[in-house]
Amino acid sequence: MLIRISLIVAIVAGLAAAGISFIPVKQKIDTVKSQRDSEKQQKESAQKELASTKKELGNTKKELESTKTELATAQQEREKAVAAEAAQTKRATQLNDELNKAKKDREDAQAELAAWKALGIPVNQVKDVIALAKQLQVEQEEAQLVIKKLGQDKARLTNEIARLVGQGEMKVPLPANLRGTVVIVDPKHDFVVLNVGEDQGVLEYGELLVHRKGELVGKVIVRTVEKGRSIANLMPGWKLGDVLEGDQVIPAYPAS
Repeated sequence: MLIRISLIVAIVAGLAAAGISFIPVKQKIDTVKSQRDSEKQQKESAQKELASTKKELGNTKKELESTKTELATAQQEREKAVAAEAAQTKRATQLNDELNKAKKDREDAQAELAAWKALGIPVNQVKDVIALAKQLQVEQEEAQLVIKKLGQDKARLTNEIARLVGQGEMKVPLPANLRGTVVIVDPKHDFVVLNVGEDQGVLEYGELLVHRKGELVGKVIVRTVEKGRSIANLMPGWKLGDVLEGDQVIPAYPAS
């Protein structure tokens, strides 16, 4: 009987102790569940915010790409507008220049017409008078060429006569402004080819000084004269250095 009573007491005591310890455990469980529910809500909220942010980011990216495209298009249109404006400005300048030239040509024509009228020449004869003046100018230029050629022939004949009759040392004058260049050199036979000839007033037996950078390197005498070039020999005793292609020549006896 006593054992039975003791067993009952022990069971009651155990139940009491279990009841006492169960209360804080339940509180902890409730707390954990509450925290879990709260964290779940926070996670769901965060996921929603993340989805919303991704969506907004996607929209922003699309807007940015659209803005870039619009900006590129606007830049192209601006460049086209600038180019068109530059072309129009250039064209306007050209038209203005052409207009000014036309005005000047008209003023010159009016002045020339007034001059012809002042001379008493009828307008319908002005063209003929101008053509005649041009023809006279051409004939004058041709006559000057003939005179120049006759002068060259005279000088050449004078020099030839002097050489033939042996009138002492012959000095052939050449144009004072004559300037030439050595284009070919033959050191073996001591002759050079110059880029000046009959057109520039070179005469046979004319003498020229050869210089390089202001220093005298030799003297040559012309033997053959052609239209645009001449051939000359190096004169003995005047070879002060090697004559090279590119050396310059001037008259030894310039005509006064």
